[in-house]
This record gives sequence, C-alpha cells and structure tokens, in this order.
Amino acid sequence: MQILAVSGSLREASSNTTLLRALAALAPADTAVGFPVPLDSLPFFSPDVEEAGLPPSVQAWRADVARADAVVVSSPEYAHGVSGVLKNALDWLVGGIEMSGKPVSVLNARPQATIAHGALVETLRVMGARVVDETAVPLAGRKLDQAGIAADLELAAMLRTVLSTLRKAAKDRDAGPA
Repeated sequence: MQILAVSGSLREASSNTTLLRALAALAPADTAVGFPVPLDSLPFFSPDVEEAGLPPSVQAWRADVARADAVVVSSPEYAHGVSGVLKNALDWLVGGIEMSGKPVSVLNARPQATIAHGALVETLRVMGARVVDETAVPLAGRKLDQAGIAADLELAAMLRTVLSTLRKAAKDRDAGPA
C-alpha cells in the first residue's frame, strides 16, 4: 500500500509536515507513506505551459500522485485560504486523471482554521478525489515533534484511524464493485 503525504507548507518545522511525518512513523509495515517532489519545485500553473509539454517537476509530481493508492493532505490556512504552493500543485493535476476516484484524507493541524480546510476539501472533490476522511488534530499550542505526536496516545490513535480509513478505502477501490 502506497500513501502519498502532501504538506501545504514549505517550512521545515511546519506542524503540518511534522504531523504527516508522525503519520508515516505510525504506518503499519505493509504501508509505505511517501512524500512527493518538493511542491516549490513546480512552476506556476499555466495552461500554455501544460499544452507545450509538462516540465519534469510536474511530470514527477503527477507520477507521485498516480502511483499512490491514497493521498493524505495537511495544509495551513493563510489569510483564510489554502497555501499558494498547494493550490498551485493541485492546479497541475486538474488536466489529468491522477486524482479521479483516489481516496484522500485531509488533516487539519489547527482545528480553528476552518475556511481553508473547507476550500481544500471542495477543491479536491471538484477534481474528482474521493475525500474519505477529514480529521482535525489539536496541535495548536503544543510544541510536539514527530516522535512526540506519535507517542501521544490521543494523537497517535487519531492518526492510526486515518491510516486505517485510507487503507480500507484504497482496498475497496481496488476490489471494484461487488
């Protein structure tokens, strides 16, 4: 099982990225949680560039998403919006089929940030992703690193539930209609 973990933050010490790293650390042995090409390596989306031929970083991004059985996204809210780098990355997927029917979980590391969260979920659904889980993880005010999140019983249980939900949704998708 391959799960792609996408952070909407470029900060190395981002709570969103740290949360995704903790999720990766908690994954069962038969589940690989990987991270995509750096989102800041993608050029600004332009249909003209897309029509002329996808740049190598965009090809790699789309291949990362296509290869994944499921995707988990965690993004900050900037001025009530999804981060620009994440929105740009998603825009590069609109013309493809990589997200079509793909199970996606959306983590919110700051549960008070509801506006961008809602916009992100709507964008993913419009793109054809199947949002199977939306989990608010109460990290605000807590200075936890990856190991601290994974060791916290409440937070670890939440992340294991996210993994379980994604794994089940991916297996159900692979199995097809009954």
